This record gives sequence, C-alpha cells and structure tokens, in this order.
Amino acid sequence: MPLSAAVLSAAGSSPSPSPSPTAPAVPSLQDAQKSATNAAGWVEENWSTWLAIGLRVLLIVVIAVVLRAMVRRAITKLVDRMNRRVGTGASTALSGLLVNAERRRQRSEAIGSVLRSVASFVVLGTAALMVLGTFQINLAPLLASAGVAGVAIGFGARNLVTDFLSGVFMILEDQYGVGDSIDAGVASGEVIEVGLRVTKLRGDNGEIWYVRNGEVKRIGNLSQGWSTAGVDVTVRSDEDLDKVKETIAAVGERMGKEEPWNEMLWGPIEVLGLDSVLLDSMVVRVSAKTMPGKSLTVERELRWRIKRAFDAADIQIVGGPEIPGQPAAAADPTAGVAAPSAYASTVSPQSVAASPIPPTSTTK
Repeated sequence: MPLSAAVLSAAGSSPSPSPSPTAPAVPSLQDAQKSATNAAGWVEENWSTWLAIGLRVLLIVVIAVVLRAMVRRAITKLVDRMNRRVGTGASTALSGLLVNAERRRQRSEAIGSVLRSVASFVVLGTAALMVLGTFQINLAPLLASAGVAGVAIGFGARNLVTDFLSGVFMILEDQYGVGDSIDAGVASGEVIEVGLRVTKLRGDNGEIWYVRNGEVKRIGNLSQGWSTAGVDVTVRSDEDLDKVKETIAAVGERMGKEEPWNEMLWGPIEVLGLDSVLLDSMVVRVSAKTMPGKSLTVERELRWRIKRAFDAADIQIVGGPEIPGQPAAAADPTAGVAAPSAYASTVSPQSVAASPIPPTSTTK
C-alpha cells in the first residue's frame, strides 16, 4: 500500500474533532442597513408628534412664567397704591401716628409676600398639571391621591392652618404691627415680630412671649387711637374741695405747657370730681387724654407734681404725716375696751347654764 493511501486511511479511521462553541453572528451590512431604515422610518413617523408635544410644553411654560410675572407685578402695584392712598388720607396727627411710613412699609411687604406666594403656587401648579396632561399621563389617580393626602394633612395640621389663616387676616386688617403694645389675652407686651403663624411679644419684665395667631381670641391694641391717664387723689374729708381743685388745675395747666409733656398730652388735664366720699377721706378723680402708650408715664409725673403741690399748699393726703400746727384727731377712749359679756354676772342665765353640775353623793 502506498504511503499516501495509508495516511489517508489512518486519517479516516481517527475520531472526528469536537465541534467548537457557536460564535456570535456578525450582522451583515444588509442587516445594519435594514435596522437603520426601520429607525429612520419610525422617527419620520413620530417626529411631528414629538414636535407638537415639545411646542405645547414650551408654550405652557412660557405662558405660566409670563402670567406669574404679571400677577406678581400687579399685586405689588395694588399694595403700593393702597398704601399711598392711606398715606395721602393721613392729614391729622392721630392718623399720621396710626399709619406711619414704616408701618405701611412693613404691612406692604407682608401682604405682598403672602399674595405673591399664593399666586405663584396656583399658576405654577396649574402649569405642572397641564404639562403632565400633555404627556398623556392619567391625572385622575394623582388628583385623587392629592385630595386624600390633603384631607389627611388638613386634619393633622388643622391648628397650623388656623394659625396661618388668622395671621393672614390679621395682617390684611392691620390689627397690630411691630412696636405696638397689645393685650392678646394669653399674654401682653410690645410686638417685636409679626409672623403668619406666631406673634412675638416682649413682656414688661423683659420676657419674650410666642403667641400662636390661632389661639388669640381678642386683641387690645394700646398703641392705636389715644390713651387715658387717670389719677385718684385721696385727701382728708375735711379738706377744702375748691382749694384742692384749684391746686390740681394749676398743676395740670403748668404741666401742659412744659416739654415733653405738651406733646404727650392730647388734651387738658381735667378734675372730674369726687369719685368716692368716706368718713375720713375723699377720692378726687383726675383724667387726661394722652398719646398712645404714654399714659403710665403721664400718670407718674402727674402724681409727683400733685404731691409736691399739695405739700406746698398744706393739703394733707390720707396716710401722710401730720401737718405741724394742725390738731390731731382725738383718740377714741373706748377703742380698746371690750364689749361687756353676759358671763360677767354670776346670776345671768348664761352663767347658770355654763356652771358645772355638782357630783351626786354616794353615801347612805
């Protein structure tokens, strides 16, 4: 057998090699061309829809931004116009004090901030919902979830909502402002900060009170309008009333002409008359209309001046030292004597009833 035939025979009888793992199929040029053609066709079919959605979203955003800017500008102009109108109407000293420039500025900033925030929330929230609707998103579950969440938050944070709404109406109605002295029922003092939820007060002793606006049921503003300074002067019942009245009137007339009391007093100091008459004293009522928040200062000064004028006019105030040369009231000799008792007599029925019972004799 020739050598070549033997080799071929050996090769044919040997086992065949195991097949190699399958290699990834390499896409051919025709496949790539077909995929590109399909993608181009899909883009060509949907580009008009994409462009319409994009233009619609862009239009919604532009309109929302422009509308928000216009509303915020209109709110700012409206608030400024209201403040200018109030400012031009303040022709008297009282109205000028109630509506001063700083007070108008603070109120304008607070009202404008609240209204602008509400306008931005409404406009941008509506625009966001319209954009979601443009993308064919079903808003019904979202709105239902928002409604349920809003109800739950409303029940859980009802006190917060009450505080916020009370603060908004308080600012809109200008019930009080920074620098006013108020009595809020739960606390009183000078207002140092006004917020939509909490009002901060400085008490008379320096303490700071944080009062929630929703908890305030009544407000007493001591810095609006005018205040009344009232002084009660207690004198002896035997004093000359005409002399007392003339002395107090002279004090009030002199005080009303001096600085700085002539600015604090918005009316003459008047002697209203006798407030009460007792056996050993009389109370004379003195009153004056003052600048808001200055009644205590005027009362202290008025008491000081009346006391010095009474000392100079030899008018004695009840409880004061005895005036030299004036006879003192005679003491009552029976003041320290006790009332007679029914038990002082041994034959009185009370004494007989209270006497001990003698013991019974046991001897027989």
